[in-house]
Amino acid sequence: MMTDRVREILSWYGSDNAGSLTSLARLMNFGRLGGTGKFVILPVDQGFEHGPARSFAPNPAAYDPRYLFRLALDAGCNAYAAPLGFLEAGVREYAASGLPLILKLSNHDLTQDERDPNQAITASVDDALRLGCVAVGFTIYPGSNTRLEEYEKYRPIIAEAKERGLAVVVWSYPRGSGISKEGETAIDVVGYAAQIAAQIGAHIIKVKLPTDHIEQEAARKVYESEKIPIATQADRVRHITQCAFGGRRIVIFSGGAYADENSLLEEARAIHGGGGFGSIMGRNSFQRTHDEAVRLLQQIMDIYKG
Repeated sequence: MMTDRVREILSWYGSDNAGSLTSLARLMNFGRLGGTGKFVILPVDQGFEHGPARSFAPNPAAYDPRYLFRLALDAGCNAYAAPLGFLEAGVREYAASGLPLILKLSNHDLTQDERDPNQAITASVDDALRLGCVAVGFTIYPGSNTRLEEYEKYRPIIAEAKERGLAVVVWSYPRGSGISKEGETAIDVVGYAAQIAAQIGAHIIKVKLPTDHIEQEAARKVYESEKIPIATQADRVRHITQCAFGGRRIVIFSGGAYADENSLLEEARAIHGGGGFGSIMGRNSFQRTHDEAVRLLQQIMDIYKG
């Protein structure tokens, strides 16, 4: 059943066709958070990007792609996001489940230059449609010297995805020789990254939780003169959401590297308190045992339910 909150969020995407809006609605109406306009998504692209042992050895069941479909379903996630191979390996077995799938179109590998990263396009919109996905996604690196090339190469993919009725998810991760390591999660830089993702046409934007560090001196003057609140994590989440078209684009936050349960629950409370739309949690899900991961993810969902 379509709730008022889902209708409100869909109204923000007035230029989209019925197909893309239906895809967004499927994401928002599936799982334990269905109808709330909140999200917990399971992403598993780390096997491609970090290697299998680093990703799955802490919980060897996760080497099997079918385990990841089941984990997303058992936890009640809104969706499961993964590269082409992982989706192909389990989609037939779980086709009747209704689990919304997001095909990650871009990836990097073990020889990636972390100072100026880039990603290869490893799948297509056609692949997403063949697999019954509701969305495609990819990563951009604001701050890298490859960033302008990235924006250009993804523009036709975004247009094709929307034309063919899919939603678009952008992982917007500031990184590169243009910013410091501390700047990758600086409040001004993460806000800028969210704005860039919205400007290139993302329906859903994934960013990292920001710190109170300010990277750009020109930005510092504005934050100080306008007294923009950034002292607490909830303040910073609220500001990042504001940077995505005044909160009229869906912004979800990365779970990051493996962390203890209490820290993750505190982060979820801050995201909820700051009006964020939810979490996309990979390593903190599949590197735990099945039962531990389900319990943690459902605790986080309960926080987002209020």
